[in-house]
Amino acid sequence: MATDQRPTPPVTGDEREMMRAFLDFHRATLAMKCEGLSDEELRRRSMPPSTLSLLGLVRHMAEVERTWFRRVINAEDIPLVWSDEGDFQVAYDASGSTRSEAFAAWEAEVAHSRRIEAEAESLDVIGHNARWDQDVSLRLVMLHLMHEYARHNGHADFLREGVDGTVGA
Repeated sequence: MATDQRPTPPVTGDEREMMRAFLDFHRATLAMKCEGLSDEELRRRSMPPSTLSLLGLVRHMAEVERTWFRRVINAEDIPLVWSDEGDFQVAYDASGSTRSEAFAAWEAEVAHSRRIEAEAESLDVIGHNARWDQDVSLRLVMLHLMHEYARHNGHADFLREGVDGTVGA
């Protein structure tokens, strides 16, 4: 892996600044775990029968960003990128995907998420999660995304180690 270029979250600051910084840190961690690998290495699965791969994690997180920021907070009536049925697990199977395709989708969704968050007047902005049939705040969405990235970055640690032995960070 290349030198660690992730943004360093502040140790003091207001709630929104810190949440934004930690979310960006986790996004950068996923990207870092994928650096320097070929498409084939990025598609390498963890172990049968799982379809989980680094590229699958990138695709999955594109769906997560899209759902929580665009569909829930921004109330956009748009489908998932890789599933017409709304099945987030479909994204994990990256067998026919490429780095350029997956990262283009993920980076586009991250850009949308950043814009939506920046335009929101506060973390108390409310969106509706149809899956839960529950209203949720932007605060909850940002916390949920940090949790989702942190969890999957743990998976990415193991996946990367399995590809080329790289560990840490």
